[in-house]
Amino acid sequence: MQENKLYVGNLKYSVTSEQLKELFSSYGEVKSVNIIEGKGFAFIEMASPEEAEKAKDALNDTEFDGRPLKIDEARPRKPRSDFRR
Repeated sequence: MQENKLYVGNLKYSVTSEQLKELFSSYGEVKSVNIIEGKGFAFIEMASPEEAEKAKDALNDTEFDGRPLKIDEARPRKPRSDFRR
């Protein structure tokens, strides 16, 4: 894994940053948690790519708060075009 940032999907809207930090801290230092409100996903930044890989391998497809987590390496955001029709 190249990056230390993870995409975490299939979350309940009621999940808190504290819950995610607690879950992921078992696999290393959690630098930041960014929940995207009303979308059901979040971004977790770990201290190193190795810790991110460890968390992804351990938690992907495991149940959290009644739902299977979908975890992948976060991809860079695509630039938005200023052109609109």
